[in-house]
Amino acid sequence: MSLGLLALIAFIPIAIVLVFMVGLRWPATKAMPLAWLASAILGVAAWKMPAGLVAAATLSGFGSAINVLIIVFGAIIILYTLRESGAMETISYGFTTISPDRRVQTIIIAFLFGAFIEGSAGFGTPAAICAPLLLGLGFPALAAVCVSLILNSIPVTFGAVGTPVWFGLKTLRTSVEGAIATSGPDATVASFDVFMRNVGEFSALTHSVMAILLPLFVVCFMTRFFGKNKSWSEGFGAWKFALFAGVSFSIPYLFTAFVFGVEFPSLLGGLIGLSVVVAGAKKKMFLPEEVWDFEERSGWEKEWVGEIEPGTTKLKARMSQVSAWMPYVLIAALLVLTRIASLPFKGWVTSWVISFPHILGYETVNFAMKPLYLPGVVPFMLVAVITIFLHRIPMAKVKTAWKDSFIKMKNPTIAMFFAVAMVEILKQSAHNPLGYASMPLTMATFVAGMAGSVWPMVASYVGALGAFITGSCTVSNLLFADFQYGIATKIGASHQIIVAMQSVGAAMGNMICVHNVVAASATVGLVGMEGTIIRRTMLPCILYGIVAGFLALIYIYVLFPGTF
Repeated sequence: MSLGLLALIAFIPIAIVLVFMVGLRWPATKAMPLAWLASAILGVAAWKMPAGLVAAATLSGFGSAINVLIIVFGAIIILYTLRESGAMETISYGFTTISPDRRVQTIIIAFLFGAFIEGSAGFGTPAAICAPLLLGLGFPALAAVCVSLILNSIPVTFGAVGTPVWFGLKTLRTSVEGAIATSGPDATVASFDVFMRNVGEFSALTHSVMAILLPLFVVCFMTRFFGKNKSWSEGFGAWKFALFAGVSFSIPYLFTAFVFGVEFPSLLGGLIGLSVVVAGAKKKMFLPEEVWDFEERSGWEKEWVGEIEPGTTKLKARMSQVSAWMPYVLIAALLVLTRIASLPFKGWVTSWVISFPHILGYETVNFAMKPLYLPGVVPFMLVAVITIFLHRIPMAKVKTAWKDSFIKMKNPTIAMFFAVAMVEILKQSAHNPLGYASMPLTMATFVAGMAGSVWPMVASYVGALGAFITGSCTVSNLLFADFQYGIATKIGASHQIIVAMQSVGAAMGNMICVHNVVAASATVGLVGMEGTIIRRTMLPCILYGIVAGFLALIYIYVLFPGTF
C-alpha cells in the first residue's frame, strides 16, 4: 500500500472528529467514541493489529484518562467550594476597586487572574470565570468573551499544573528513549524528563514574547471593535501598563519553567504577576493618563449584548481578601513542597503506586498511577476539605459543591476516556505484522515529504487545529505529539522545538476552540453567537502562530542549531 494512501487512512479518525464536531456540531461525548471506534477498526483491518492489542490499548487509555479526570475533578471542586463559601465573589469584588479604566480591568482580570486560574484549574475554566466577571463590571458580553478567550492562550501550555505537557506529551516517551539509546554519548538529552523540560523551556520562551505583545494587542483590539471611536490608537494609551503586566508575568513564568519544570509556570507566573501588578495599580504606577470606557449602553450594537444585562451583578466582599485567597496560597505552597526532590514530601506522595503492567499479556501496553501525586488529590481535594473548616462552610453548601462537581464531570469523563483510548490505539499501531510505522508516524512521513524545512513555520497551527476540534490543549498534544516528533525526525529539525511549537499551538487554539467558546458564551448569556466570536478571535490566533513560527525558525537555524 502506498505511503499516501496509508497516511490518508491513518487520518480518518482525526477527520471524523473534525467533521462531526466542527461541521455537524456534535458534542465530544458523541464524536470521540465514534473516532475511537474508527481507530480500532482501522487498526485491525488496515494495520492488522491483533484484536487483543486493540482491547489492551483501550484499557490502558481508559486508565490514563482517569489520571487526568482526577485532576479535572479536583480543580472543579476547589472552584465550587470557593463559590459556595463566598470566596470567589470576594476575590471578584476585590478587582472592582482597582481602576475604572476598562483597559486596566481587562489586563488584570482576563490576563493575569485568568493565567492564575489556568495554571491551577485549566480545562477552559479561565474564560468561563473571567467573562462573567467582566460582564458584571459593565463590559458588553461579546467584548468580555472575546478578550477572555484571546488572553486565555499564553498560560494554557502549563495549565492545570502542567497537564498538557507531562500528560499530553507522554506518548513520546518510547520514541525519545529509543532515540537517546541509539545516539550514544553524543546525545544532547540525557533522559525523557530532560526532553520534557526542554520542551517546556522553549514553550515558555515563545509564550513570554507573546506575554509582552498580546495584552497591548488585546486592549487595542477592544478599543477598535468595541470603542465609541473604533480606534486602535486608544488602546495604545495603556501601553505602559500592558508592558508592566507582561514583564511582571513573564519573569516568574520563565524562571519557574527553567528552575522547577512544567507544572508551575502559569500558576506562579499568574499569582506573582497578579500580586505585583495589583499592588502597582493601587499606587497608580503605569496607569493610563486618561480613563477609557465604553460609550453609553444605548450606543452599543445589538450583537454585543446577551440575555444577561451588563453591570447588573452586585458583588460583595463575603470575607477578607486574605481569607478568600488562602486556599489558592495553600495550593501553590503544597504543589511546590511536593515537587521538590530534596524535600521528603515528594517521597511521601509518590510512595503509593497502582500499576498494571503488560495489560492482557501485551508487553508494550502498561498503566501506572500515583494517586497522591496527582494534583487533583494533593493539593486540590485536600485543600477543598481544609477550606470547609477555614471558611466555615455549612454542610448543605458543601454537599452542593461536591454534587455539582460530580455532575460537571459527566461529559468530560466520556470524552476523555475515548479520546485517550483512541490515541493509545494510534500509538500501539506500531506493533503490527506488516512492518508499517504507527499511524501518527505514517502521517508525519507523508507530510514531511511535502513540507520540508518550512515546517517549523506552520507547526503551531497543527496544535491549534487539535485544540479547535477537541477543545483541549492536552488532547491536541495527545493527538499530534507523535506526528510532530516524526516530522522533526524526517526533516532533521530539533525535536524539542517542533514539539514545543505543537504545545504552543495547542494553547493558542484555545482562542477559537468550539468547547471554550460555547462555555464562555453561556456564562454571559450569549446564544447563537459562537460563529461571530470565532471570527473575532481568529485573527489574533493567526498572528500568534506567525510570531511562534518565526521564533521557531530563529531557535532552529540561529540560536540552537544543534539541539536534539
